[in-house]
Amino acid sequence: MNQRRLCKVGSAWFRPSLVAAGVALVVGGIGLPAGAMDLRQAYDAAYANDASIRASRAGAQASRERLPQAQAQRLPNVSLNAGRNYNDLTSKTRSFLGQPVTTESQYYSGSQTLSVRQPLYRPYLSALVRQAEAQVEDANAALERDEQTLVTRVGEAYFDALLAQDQVLLIEAQKTTYTTQLDAARKGLEAGTGTRTDIDEAQARLDLTLAQELEALQNVEYTRRRLESLMGQPVDVLAGLDVERFNPTVPVPGLVDAWVERAEQASPELQSLRAQLDAARMEVDKAQAGHKPTLDAVAQWSRSNSDSVTNVNSRYDNKSIGLQLSVPLYAGGYVSSSVRQAVAAQERAREALEAARRDLGVRVHREFRGMTEGVLRVKALEQAVRSAEQAVLSNQKSYQAGSRTAVDVLNAQQQKTTAQRDLAQARYLYLVSRLRLQALAGYDRQVSVAQVNSALLP
Repeated sequence: MNQRRLCKVGSAWFRPSLVAAGVALVVGGIGLPAGAMDLRQAYDAAYANDASIRASRAGAQASRERLPQAQAQRLPNVSLNAGRNYNDLTSKTRSFLGQPVTTESQYYSGSQTLSVRQPLYRPYLSALVRQAEAQVEDANAALERDEQTLVTRVGEAYFDALLAQDQVLLIEAQKTTYTTQLDAARKGLEAGTGTRTDIDEAQARLDLTLAQELEALQNVEYTRRRLESLMGQPVDVLAGLDVERFNPTVPVPGLVDAWVERAEQASPELQSLRAQLDAARMEVDKAQAGHKPTLDAVAQWSRSNSDSVTNVNSRYDNKSIGLQLSVPLYAGGYVSSSVRQAVAAQERAREALEAARRDLGVRVHREFRGMTEGVLRVKALEQAVRSAEQAVLSNQKSYQAGSRTAVDVLNAQQQKTTAQRDLAQARYLYLVSRLRLQALAGYDRQVSVAQVNSALLP
């Protein structure tokens, strides 16, 4: 086993860096080893290496090319065709005496044609260009949406990893406590001051903790790999939460309606859907253009030359210039059907935008409450931890004095561990809600990450 990369915690082996990060998080205020990765570094790595983001960038670039393609169709179309042929001609006739006569000739022929076509009036092209502009806007907004989503994905994975590490450390502390309590119960039974029930209760708590430890270690590995998958690189040490600098505050502005209004204006998701609605409108215009005439200016120059039995190096030149008008008369109902299809697609895009707008409001309310209630929950759990710690001390003294049982001490220890776990979870949930709320409102990604990152250990 690689002793440099792994260490033993309890009965299991895993990375010492993860233990270190968790210890720092639990006790608070203890610095991490140099080179610990914080949230900003994790996001930068994910921004550069996450496969889904790279795919989004490539997709956005592909969509941007639709605009020059559409604009190109407004410009003159110039083509040149040239050919050179070898001809082997055999003809069979009869003479005036009725005798068959066979004539063979070989000669070369060629032709060159230069054509220029300039669209003058094509309603379809105008709609196509406007649609391409909307599609480019959609692509840019979709990329911004995916990049905003990456902030929350990294934040969730990062704090899930820290919570998993916290859980391991809490279980380790709990296991040590139960082991000590079990030894004390055995000694008490030997001395005649304890009971068999005390031993059985302590043993049961210890056995349950050992099972929880295995699950917690698996969760540490899972959350770490989840974060590594986003970053595209291994994780050694994560910067934990600095409880001294962690100061949860309510959202600013303090009214949820203000956040909803900002989200509706700046949300990349809604911007993308608005652009899709514009593109759908242009699709209707494109379909309706099938009922309208088109007008092109056309110019052509052609030359043909050939050698034959009767003509040697003959050449013919032709030049033409004019207008070409095309008027649709009947297409079997195809154009009308295309219009109805485009109108239905436009309505679908409009309803999708409205549904997303309503859903956005619900999500903004949820994350706003997550922050506001998170502040109260963190403060309440901080007090709960202090009360639980005092309860443990009181029960231990009372147990030594004979007024409390060993079970009372074990219950107090369990209550303390639960409060510590809930407090760590509440802190991380608050930070994740903050990232989500700002992402929904279209906040600058780097600013959002930097604000949350300021609460981590340097």
